[in-house]
Amino acid sequence: MSLGYLDSLLPSAGETISTILGWTYFVAWSVSFYPQIILNYRRKSVEGLSIDFLVYNVYGFACYAIFNTAFFFSKSIGDEYARRNDGHKNLVRFNDLFFSYHALALSLITFGQSFYYKRSPAQGSSFTVRTFFYLTLVGLFLVSTLSSVYNTVYFLSFVKLGCSMVKYVPQAWLNYRRKSTVGWSIHNIILDFAGGLLSFAQLVLDAARSGNIAETLGNPVKFGMGLASIGFDLIFLTQHYVLYTDRYDPLKFEAQLQFHGIPNYGSAENSDAGSV
Repeated sequence: MSLGYLDSLLPSAGETISTILGWTYFVAWSVSFYPQIILNYRRKSVEGLSIDFLVYNVYGFACYAIFNTAFFFSKSIGDEYARRNDGHKNLVRFNDLFFSYHALALSLITFGQSFYYKRSPAQGSSFTVRTFFYLTLVGLFLVSTLSSVYNTVYFLSFVKLGCSMVKYVPQAWLNYRRKSTVGWSIHNIILDFAGGLLSFAQLVLDAARSGNIAETLGNPVKFGMGLASIGFDLIFLTQHYVLYTDRYDPLKFEAQLQFHGIPNYGSAENSDAGSV
């Protein structure tokens, strides 16, 4: 039985399932930001966390928030989308809008932690991420100057898509170099993986219900984010549970001792003090 036939029998069934999928992936992806923030707070450090990943996250979600705002509220952009897509409405929903701003806020908090908490001298943004940032800003300026508002907003969606496709690479590479995932929250990955599956399922369901599967590409950011999340999360799960299984974290141990007021006599600081 096709989804279209099911909708003809139960007009609200497809919409209900889509809404449930949408809010469930929203919860999974939204909650996925908190474990890293909590881990950084407990360790009082961001060692083991890629700064490039944080930069891509903030920049990408800023673009995504603008894209969703324009498509959700602007009638002219909605009309232009319909004109270019055989009268079909765009698939940006309220949960997409809310998620993008929530994700941006939490990404900014995590990025702020990288300035407040301890990090190694080698941690910093790379030439690659700075080049990506400046080149896309130049591209945005050219598109906004030479083309329409609709194309400018759509350009932002591709900037976010680019961020989603590459942001995990520095973290995966950092884990490989350190042969460890300590400092990188696996709970973030598990929730992100679930959110990617649910987001992709909702997008395909909505497109199937409308009778236009090509609409899955009408929201390239959501489509790309789902695929990128699933692919990279599988890599991180493999790194954490198969390749690098040593979980010892001296920074977390030190933080726990300080919380309970217990001196760590094995630390270099206390060892030096005891030798005087």
